[in-house]
Amino acid sequence: MTDAPPIVLVLAGNDPSGGAGLSADILTISSLGCHPLPVVTAITVQDTAGMEGFLAMEAEWVSDQARFVLEDMQIAAIKVGVLGSMENLTVLAEIAADYPDIPLILDPVFATGDGSEFADEDMVSAMRELLLPHTTVLTPNSLEARRLATDDPDEQDGLTVDEAALRLRQFGPEFVLVTGTHELTPNVTNTLFGRAGRVRSDSWDRLPGSYHGSGCTLASAVAAFLANGLEMSQAVREAQEYTWHSLKNGYRPGMGQFIPDRLFWARGKGDEDEPA
Repeated sequence: MTDAPPIVLVLAGNDPSGGAGLSADILTISSLGCHPLPVVTAITVQDTAGMEGFLAMEAEWVSDQARFVLEDMQIAAIKVGVLGSMENLTVLAEIAADYPDIPLILDPVFATGDGSEFADEDMVSAMRELLLPHTTVLTPNSLEARRLATDDPDEQDGLTVDEAALRLRQFGPEFVLVTGTHELTPNVTNTLFGRAGRVRSDSWDRLPGSYHGSGCTLASAVAAFLANGLEMSQAVREAQEYTWHSLKNGYRPGMGQFIPDRLFWARGKGDEDEPA
């Protein structure tokens, strides 16, 4: 028998299209050589075009799913996506407090690609107060970063990416990785912030089309590379490269968005030079 690969606990909702949520997390984490432990926080009715229904799991079920495997295995990282309810958010905060030595990667998913909401303002405030102090790296896009940084919509509109990230750092996360897909720039620039400000910025060619599950892929890739022993700056760089190639090789299986190909390397793709 061989040793087990690094193990990553994932809390997220199920997306039956396979584009985002637990499917995206499982594919990404497995593709990068780790063993995923999927904890279902919500069930959705959705396809590549949008979401029609959403049902949060009971908090006791979420807690039991996570705690049983936490007590059974040596877990190297915890990746968090959609939580579904205030009760589930509270459960995660308690788990994070009980396991402070496990890196926690938080992807603050507030809405689907078609605009369907996953979190109201009370949940956004609770995430800020209860989860960010336990977060190792927060991975919002620029819109999520502004919304999480302040409750004031007018103030959100005026925040630069740097201002939003530095304000988020004050709420407790060790690192904040803000992605620039939603910014009006020729290339997509993703920036990692730490205690002293900017740690690194990486620029990537802006790809055509829209993708279902790109944020899930990036956050799960960061979790996997951290679980594999990389330090934060390198883990973030490698996760971006993996995500960019999965998007570049994405496919459109339905009538909506493209889905990243998290197994592009297994199909002989991704050997091209990456962007600078």
